[in-house]
Amino acid sequence: MKTKRNGVKSLTSRSKCGLRASIGKNPIESCRIRKITGSFAFIEHRFLREGFWASLNHHQLLLYLFLIIVSDRHGLSYYSYDKICTLLGILVDDYILARNTLIDQDLIAFDGNLFQVLSLPDKTVLPSPAALNNRKEMEQHDPATIHHLVTQSFGRNHDRNCQ
Repeated sequence: MKTKRNGVKSLTSRSKCGLRASIGKNPIESCRIRKITGSFAFIEHRFLREGFWASLNHHQLLLYLFLIIVSDRHGLSYYSYDKICTLLGILVDDYILARNTLIDQDLIAFDGNLFQVLSLPDKTVLPSPAALNNRKEMEQHDPATIHHLVTQSFGRNHDRNCQ
């Protein structure tokens, strides 16, 4: 990042064709520039760039971001599940699933009372797909079952005519 004479910060990035393009950055609201005062929370850019964000669902992201915001400089916090559920507006079952997924993905540690937001692992741990437990889930998510239902509905010749 370079700073030009007029105070505009210039970012250099590569376009699709490989050429470098500069993007000038000026604050939109110069009287409202954020300042670090008191406590401070941060999220590494790797969280977005390396797929951690994409690997989490809504409740998991909500809980993870909440734990980052309320934790101390070591990533520690001790909010109770009922307080977390109230503040986040989620059900206890959703909280438990989100918490367990964050633990499984090596993003947080939990000892029953104390949370620790961990440094990001080297790689994103992608959750394994959930088991399909009933006919409705099979019809909605299993590719072979969906294909079978389509050919059953439109006839076997429809599949050949689309190729």
